[in-house]
Amino acid sequence: MEYKTRQWHEKCFCCVVCRTPIGTQSFIPREQEIYCAKCYEEKFATRCIKCNKVITSGGVTYKNEPWHRECFTCTHCQTSLAGARFTSRDDKPYCAECFGELFAKRCFACSRPITGIGGTKFISFEDRHWHNDCFFCAICRTSLVGRGFITDQDEIICPECAKQKLM
Repeated sequence: MEYKTRQWHEKCFCCVVCRTPIGTQSFIPREQEIYCAKCYEEKFATRCIKCNKVITSGGVTYKNEPWHRECFTCTHCQTSLAGARFTSRDDKPYCAECFGELFAKRCFACSRPITGIGGTKFISFEDRHWHNDCFFCAICRTSLVGRGFITDQDEIICPECAKQKLM
């Protein structure tokens, strides 16, 4: 056998780990050593942090850890996150929808989560929160974004409607 100008007896050209003769099998050279494909994979191949199987192509990296694309899923619903928008909590990945449902503040007006994904802006006052689109006068329905407002128990109203209500 000959490889890179070196010569071996056929039975001597073998894997450095399992000592199996390479013969006509494929092999991988590494730092002057010869490995059969199986031993090379066992010793050097990148493994998925979730399933511990070898990643042969198309893996993703999250928190400097390798994952198969199909193993990188939302902690809650198991939807694939590879190539999708996601966020994390306690170092666990979540799709935007699950994160919003599980952890986000809720809009006082519509009760939907306020996720901030896509640049969503929101208003907070005391312990209440609103989407910008949901922050309007309870009486005249005028947007109160960037304007003064009055609280009337659970409602928010514009100063004009507050004056009329007092009269």
